[in-house]
Amino acid sequence: MQNKSQVSRRKILKAGLGAAAAVAASGARPLAGAARVATAVSPDGVADVAAAKGGPNILLLMCDQLRGDCSGADGNKAIHTPNFDRIAREGVLFKHAYSSLPSCTPARATLLTGLGPWRHGMLGYGRVAPEYTNEMPKMLRDAGYYTMGIGKMHWYPQRTTHGFHKTLLDESGRSETKGFVSDYRQWFKTQAPDLKPGATGVGWNSNQAKPYALPERLHPTVWTGDRAVEFLSQYGSGANGEKADQPFFLKVSFARPHSPYDPPQRFFDMYADADLPKAVVGQWAQGNAMKGKKLGSSTARGDFGAEQVRSSRQGYYGSVTFLDEQVGRIFATLEKRGLLEKTLILFTADHGDMLGDHHLWRKTYAYEGSARVPMMIRWPEGFTSAGRGRLLDEPVELRDVLPTFLDVAGVKVDPSRFDGQSMLGLVRGKAGDWREFIDLEHSRCYWTENQWCALTDGHIKYIYGAADGSEQLFDLDADPGETCDLAGDTKHAKTLDQWRGRLVTHLAERGPQWVADGKLQLRPKNMLYGANYPKAKS
Repeated sequence: MQNKSQVSRRKILKAGLGAAAAVAASGARPLAGAARVATAVSPDGVADVAAAKGGPNILLLMCDQLRGDCSGADGNKAIHTPNFDRIAREGVLFKHAYSSLPSCTPARATLLTGLGPWRHGMLGYGRVAPEYTNEMPKMLRDAGYYTMGIGKMHWYPQRTTHGFHKTLLDESGRSETKGFVSDYRQWFKTQAPDLKPGATGVGWNSNQAKPYALPERLHPTVWTGDRAVEFLSQYGSGANGEKADQPFFLKVSFARPHSPYDPPQRFFDMYADADLPKAVVGQWAQGNAMKGKKLGSSTARGDFGAEQVRSSRQGYYGSVTFLDEQVGRIFATLEKRGLLEKTLILFTADHGDMLGDHHLWRKTYAYEGSARVPMMIRWPEGFTSAGRGRLLDEPVELRDVLPTFLDVAGVKVDPSRFDGQSMLGLVRGKAGDWREFIDLEHSRCYWTENQWCALTDGHIKYIYGAADGSEQLFDLDADPGETCDLAGDTKHAKTLDQWRGRLVTHLAERGPQWVADGKLQLRPKNMLYGANYPKAKS
């Protein structure tokens, strides 16, 4: 196996991201076009970055179901994402960022709490608990921030705030709480009382793609962008109840590119003749083709053919670029208000989308299309002297976001309170005792055998199928598409044993249902919630 520095250099060259020398002690590589941003300087010559209390403003930009490879900064030459790329160019991009529980609600529990699956208690797609000891908005609110959430939260009950001063919700039409109507749907009714939000006719989990059938201004992606721009345009006026000198924590959570793949026609046209990546399919995945089975547009696995894969990706890529445009509007507003160099920006997603890779669709899988997510951080000038435009190798995860934000805010918290760690040390080139690998898992979803645990460091991935005891091993450096399963190859038996042993150690604390006599156990019964899931208050 090649060492990490060799692999990183090769991958960066291949992606067209540059091959400059490593930043001292960090192992990081610069992105092509890495730029210094303009310093906001006050008349006395001091960089004007820190808000009056707690540190700079914090802006969390996130998407639902965005693959980690869907940005130009990540090396995707087919996609147009100038604003995502700007975050990476003027900050850092983590090449090996993951969602430990790659489906919507458990991923959001991880993001909310800074905890891994076992400690926050969600092991699959269920309901985020109403209250946790660690809650991102509450902890930042307690640190002096004005906290605002816009877009998709996907919490239960749906008006739960977890410490936000205010939320404006787009819940993709879900009504899981009696009488709930999202703010987007209420707004839509005032704007177009004779129209229906779902007029395009594509379902939430469909692999079909169609241009948005209504005026573009009514699209939920625009609505979320509009609300973010409005908030930033008036922030400091007291319109939301904030104090004039109060830093903000703003979470902008877009419901796309999660299906429906329904961008406006102009974005469909943008990718009409583009050379979009084809689905990768390993020999091991042929059973997912579901030959002879009836396939519906919302079927989670199946070979729908190359034409359908391309159509889905055309709509998906269009949705991503449409969303990137909204991020550009947010950048423009920050610059206009003089807030860009007072604001730390983190961009990520709850999980990815298989888009037909290995004949799989949507999420809940251990594979890169489902589990790898974007993770980029841009900091205000003067916040740190760390070099910009770098690609970082360390494995990071959604659990690291809350500890990072508390570090940004200057809040000191017992590190044992979290499973995550602040990524600022990595940004500054100080890896310290950073983890060697990250754990991934998901309880049963879609079909019985889709229940697994996994480990990866971004270079090797080991997957254990808990329903049937199956194992998979992938060399992600040589085989980023995970087409060649090495688990049955005797040449890789030592590596397989090593990673199996690591998973045994990781799961042992959960008890004999998970590990007994030093061996991974079959788990024929589904376990959606673990022992640490918060109990409802009586």
